[in-house]
Amino acid sequence: MKKILIVEDDRRIAQNIFRGLAAEQFEPEIAYDGITGKQLALDKKFDLVLLDVNLPGMRGYEVCQQIRIYKPALPIIMLTAYGEIEDKVEGLNRGADDYIVKPFDFRELLARINAALRISEINNPESTDKTLRIADLEMNLGTKQVKRAGNPIELTAKEFALLEYFMQHRGRVVSKMDLAEHVWHLNFDPGTNVVEVYINYLRKKVDKDFAVKLIHTRPGMGYIMREE
Repeated sequence: MKKILIVEDDRRIAQNIFRGLAAEQFEPEIAYDGITGKQLALDKKFDLVLLDVNLPGMRGYEVCQQIRIYKPALPIIMLTAYGEIEDKVEGLNRGADDYIVKPFDFRELLARINAALRISEINNPESTDKTLRIADLEMNLGTKQVKRAGNPIELTAKEFALLEYFMQHRGRVVSKMDLAEHVWHLNFDPGTNVVEVYINYLRKKVDKDFAVKLIHTRPGMGYIMREE
């Protein structure tokens, strides 16, 4: 089932869309403000986002822009009461794939969702079964399974996200600031040790029982994943 995030502060509209999508065998989830919508979109795996413009906490344009930075391939359809061409242009310039003006017929919305999903699958044919590898470590982004030397490794969602970032940037030094921003989506606070704590968690699961270590510290710079 395709997962769709609905970011809409009008509860009646949000619930109507939710029921309609559920009836069409989608798996919808609702956020009623911009900040929650942004966090869900970045922390969880969705196949598409329906995003209202006028949201409390953070406007839809800003939410769209933030999602696009971290998940450039995630389809976003903006929902708004604004029908002016300037509003449409701004939404598209901020990274939206499509734009639909309220009030709309659910059948049109459904058609646009299906069209956006088809385009996404054409452009990203391996997105549901992509495997990252370094040495004997494998991460399947579709099934969320991690193995080293064929042995499964159980990770929490945040540990998985941290390892994924390392594997996508293998061979490059990444700073604590990079990790705080891209894994936790936070401004880096030099007074917190959350990054070090999770690095230690990950090392215990990924490196501890293996002769070849993959996660290395670069003093004063950060961390690097490489086979040494």
